[in-house]
Amino acid sequence: MLALVAMTPTRTDQELQQLLTLDRYPLSAKYPARWVVDNRMGPNPLWLAESLAEVMPLQPGSRVLDMGCGKALTSIFLAKEFGVQVWATDLWVKPTENAARIAAHGLEDQVFPIYAEAHALPYAEGFFDVAVSYDAYHYFGTDDLYIGYYSRFVKPGGAIGFVVPGMSTEVDTLPPPELADGWAWDFCAFHSPAWWRRTLENSGLVTVEHADMLTHGHDDWLLWVDIRRELTATGAIAHEAWERADEQAAMLRKDTQRYLGFTRVAARRKPGNG
Repeated sequence: MLALVAMTPTRTDQELQQLLTLDRYPLSAKYPARWVVDNRMGPNPLWLAESLAEVMPLQPGSRVLDMGCGKALTSIFLAKEFGVQVWATDLWVKPTENAARIAAHGLEDQVFPIYAEAHALPYAEGFFDVAVSYDAYHYFGTDDLYIGYYSRFVKPGGAIGFVVPGMSTEVDTLPPPELADGWAWDFCAFHSPAWWRRTLENSGLVTVEHADMLTHGHDDWLLWVDIRRELTATGAIAHEAWERADEQAAMLRKDTQRYLGFTRVAARRKPGNG
């Protein structure tokens, strides 16, 4: 269990970089921690993207759908680190805002910001080589039928992967009693690797090649929340009520790595299906 990050009046960029530099995420460590924190929309998105790439390699030149990309940090990361083309697709962040972030990295010809809802994607079927999603797929993909729609946009044999908050095992009643104080109603979308494997493969349209809980997912989540709490308390970042950082931190500590973490899934669309 990680100790609470000590509260300080302010953090220099160098101190913040040190806190968010983890040996297990060497690619993510190359990016300014302040940039990641200032554009946060949940747990560190670069860590999630790097962890998925461990089990779902990306080939240079591939067309990639980054579904629920938020402020396009993962799209920028994928383009720079793996040489792919990325369609940065989100409903909550307008493409004009993401275009400015993309242009700041000189990636206008490689990352394309798109405004779209997950059930109304403006793409040709079979357009993408790969579809990825980080801290977003659970908002729309728990519907048993969704994979039938989503997989259409990936070429037969193409890869589909995501990393989302999850539970190591399914429980009969939510929330587990020890987590009740910090539990939000939409955490009912947190599921185990086995649940995701069964849900996707029941369609007959995809084969799940990898499904697990990130080894350090619980600790990474808690570290991120503690840093966010510190920066909010010192005024370094604006308070956002929906983040519920204090409640999340308390819940994660009570969990003691029993249930909560990140579920990682890598699948492939079956040739000739759909």
